[in-house]
Amino acid sequence: MFTDNRFKGLTPTHLKNDLVAGVTVGVVAIPLAMAFAIASGVKPEYGIYTTIIAGLIVALFGGSRFQIAGPTGAFIPILLAIVLQYGYEDLLIAGFIAGIMLMLMSLFKFGSLITYIPRSVTIGFTSGIAVIIFSGQIENFLGIEGLEKKEYFHQNILEIISNINTVNLFSIIIALIGFALIIFVPNIFPRIPVLLVALIIPTIISVLIFPGKVATIGSAFGGISQSLPSFSFPKITFEKLLYLWQPAFVIAMLGGIESLLSAVVADGMTGKQHRSNKELFGQGLANIITPLFGGIPATGAIARTATNIKSGAFSPLSGIFQSLFVLLTLLLFAPYASHIPLASMAPILMVVAYNMSEIKSFAQIIKLRTGDSLVLVTTFLLTVFVNLTVAVPVGLLLAMVSFVKRISSVLEVDKLTIDRQDNNLTEDKLSANECPEIASFTIRGPLFFGVANRFEAALTRSINERPSVLILKMKYVSLIDATAEDNLAVLINDFVKLGGTVLIAELPEGPLNMLKRSGLYDDIGSEYFFDNTTEAVNYALDLVNINKCSRCSSKDATSCQVFKKITNDTP
Repeated sequence: MFTDNRFKGLTPTHLKNDLVAGVTVGVVAIPLAMAFAIASGVKPEYGIYTTIIAGLIVALFGGSRFQIAGPTGAFIPILLAIVLQYGYEDLLIAGFIAGIMLMLMSLFKFGSLITYIPRSVTIGFTSGIAVIIFSGQIENFLGIEGLEKKEYFHQNILEIISNINTVNLFSIIIALIGFALIIFVPNIFPRIPVLLVALIIPTIISVLIFPGKVATIGSAFGGISQSLPSFSFPKITFEKLLYLWQPAFVIAMLGGIESLLSAVVADGMTGKQHRSNKELFGQGLANIITPLFGGIPATGAIARTATNIKSGAFSPLSGIFQSLFVLLTLLLFAPYASHIPLASMAPILMVVAYNMSEIKSFAQIIKLRTGDSLVLVTTFLLTVFVNLTVAVPVGLLLAMVSFVKRISSVLEVDKLTIDRQDNNLTEDKLSANECPEIASFTIRGPLFFGVANRFEAALTRSINERPSVLILKMKYVSLIDATAEDNLAVLINDFVKLGGTVLIAELPEGPLNMLKRSGLYDDIGSEYFFDNTTEAVNYALDLVNINKCSRCSSKDATSCQVFKKITNDTP
């Protein structure tokens, strides 16, 4: 373990700092672990098991020095949907499959690719998740009884409305006390773990002042087991793989995105550099092992990782100490957790939802009124009213279409005039003295599937007069994909069949290598590729048959051969 670079340079002082940071994060993690588990539709101890096991494995095998892993709010909607639709056992299987997917992502070096997911998509589903988490706590906040958990947002809202007559005033008091503590305690006592305070004080008030008046962890879940989680391998069948792979994929994607974002935040706070593929490996291993002990899916937690850094952590030992502290707390104090009111969980999760909603970023993208705005709103609405399994793929598809549309508009095909009088190359209006035997164009922008047909059509329309030479100045072409290469090949072959010659000038190395690999370079002929446009024009003038030229063959015309010295002063 200590051959890992993340552990190098440890001193007794660093060890002490890691211990303090681990205990501090553990205090923060315990209430969140229980709250996230309850919101996901499972027993609170499963969230604690996840914090212990996933936190330990990611600390040992992850790619970030400071990463703290565990259950997070981002998973709540997808986990709750799986529990409601398939049950807790299938949730474990989905988490196990997600772990395998994360390991494969690590194996195939997908760590950097996940970071290319558009911000409009991530903010869209993150804000949607925040709405679901917030609305899901209305029940506990108001102490409403008899609610049946539904799969969809609007169904749950209707359930709340139909049972609004069962509101419990004591639950509201407990929740408001929790809110007040979360808001005011950090301002007065900044070093005190506010979330733990927001659980302990409402619990004491509930037990001493109005016992039995509000729902608690004990009354709802039968308390929390004081024993260690037992090992059990989930019963995976081919049929379950068929219907669980999609939610598992969403868990894997969310887990990968959030863990790498958390690692990037940690890098920015410390100046260290994480290893993205190793981080995916650690997260994948954690999600494979955690379900074997009853834990739910886990990922890197941005807030807890930031707390870890601010508390003075030096190495992954802080994550290990966090797991050991939570385990010790479970063994010593689990029976007391049964008295915690569910209403005290509501303000914690509501604040979490508000913090992850990214309201400012959401509003900023909406104001842009671009394709990104459409992607954002669509992803958000699908997350809230359908589910993440649909929202993420649709959001990515819309983002891709929007990107292709934008990048397609970048392509420019400009006529490059060869002026016989000015002895010059221009990209202005066609000159009256333009050589009719040579058609020249400057191509600007990437040539890919989104612009390939437009590129071919633009050139085809411009060479209807059948010139004998076609010059393509491609200095500004950044890439050529397979579709554009095929369209270019068709255009060139058709032109050559009519007796014409195609000259390629100033093609950058990347696209040039693409044509070499495809074979089009050899089809055109290496002698028809030029490093500058001047050489291409001079070569073209040599190819022009003066006797067939409509202008040069006239009695009072001066042959183009006189103007061999052409300057390449175009931008």
